[in-house]
Amino acid sequence: MRSVTGAEGTICGLRGGARTSYSWERDGSATQHEEAMSHHFDTVRAKSDLRLNICDLYVFKGASDSTVFAMTCCPDAGISAPDTFHPEGIYAFRVDLNGDSLDELAFKFRFGEARHAAGDEHRHEQTFEVVRANAAELAGLDGTLLVSGMKDSTAKANGVKAFAGMVPELWASDSVAFFNMLTNLVTRGEFDPTVFESRVNKYRNRNVMAMVLEIPNDLIGAGRINVWATVSLYGHAPEVQMQRWGLPLMTHLFLSDLTAPGMAEQFNASVPSQDVSLFGPTIARVTGQLARAAGNTDAPEQYGQEVADRLCPAMLPYTLGTEARFDVLKFNGRPLTADVLDVMASIALNRDVADGVAPDAGRVVPVFPYYGAPYSAADQTGLPAVYGKGVHASA
Repeated sequence: MRSVTGAEGTICGLRGGARTSYSWERDGSATQHEEAMSHHFDTVRAKSDLRLNICDLYVFKGASDSTVFAMTCCPDAGISAPDTFHPEGIYAFRVDLNGDSLDELAFKFRFGEARHAAGDEHRHEQTFEVVRANAAELAGLDGTLLVSGMKDSTAKANGVKAFAGMVPELWASDSVAFFNMLTNLVTRGEFDPTVFESRVNKYRNRNVMAMVLEIPNDLIGAGRINVWATVSLYGHAPEVQMQRWGLPLMTHLFLSDLTAPGMAEQFNASVPSQDVSLFGPTIARVTGQLARAAGNTDAPEQYGQEVADRLCPAMLPYTLGTEARFDVLKFNGRPLTADVLDVMASIALNRDVADGVAPDAGRVVPVFPYYGAPYSAADQTGLPAVYGKGVHASA
């Protein structure tokens, strides 16, 4: 994978737990750069407190004329990250109801302080509340209480179902193969599908923390909505947005540009209505150069602009009451089993990309909260921490 930004450029990839990037010089040579990074790290603060790190966002059809919203955080929960949520965090599903790329509606999770569960110093209990906020109540904790409950259990009230707790990781990628694909594109200017023959999913048998809501559609609206997730800190100081998430791999692939440092931080502090002007040009440039290197595009610059137009604003579109799908041809929500790395890499290169691994469909169930049981200690025997030195789950 390669990007040339004017005379110089870069694109970043994944290798194990490292972020690998290549910057291109005027003579066409490439320089490799590595830093501790992964798909699940997106801001400086998220690296230091994994509870503030959004991993994924899902939206799909629920039961009885309802819609499911799911957000995950705490990558490698229980090994690298805590099994708790930040007590000063506001985790919000934000909904654009009229196509203006602004939120007119939000559903916000807020958590109490974590405490040790009786008889188990490595397991924690934590309360949560979910509020519904209209356009005048989007800031802070304003809104109407819908439901409250305890972590790792389902709460029901007002026709709403809510869950917050540990679930199996459904992101899948062969990171080494993905890195090798990038290396071939950068150093040889060719796409080699044989790099994906290893089929090793780095995230296999890992867990994350999830917030899942099943909301009656009459509490949302009608027709098409656009959704994104945010996590903010709000306590003794004014609310500060730490991260946002609408579409997969926005910062790690489409905004990976060393000639524009701080792009990920800027993206996560901004709102979707700013995406076209702030990030569209970079997405178009990076995608055009990836498509050119992949060798399957007659007009790569034009293609890059088409992709930028599709990805900006970075929100997940969904038509209420329909089956979710997330593929190269169409984004309509995102089901739990969508293999989104293949989708986004295929879009970036303008050719089919398949790394040979996929989310574990056996860990998805047909009833709320739709996630099956998290991976057990036995399932995780011998697994090292993916991020940092590892932690015992702690508040």
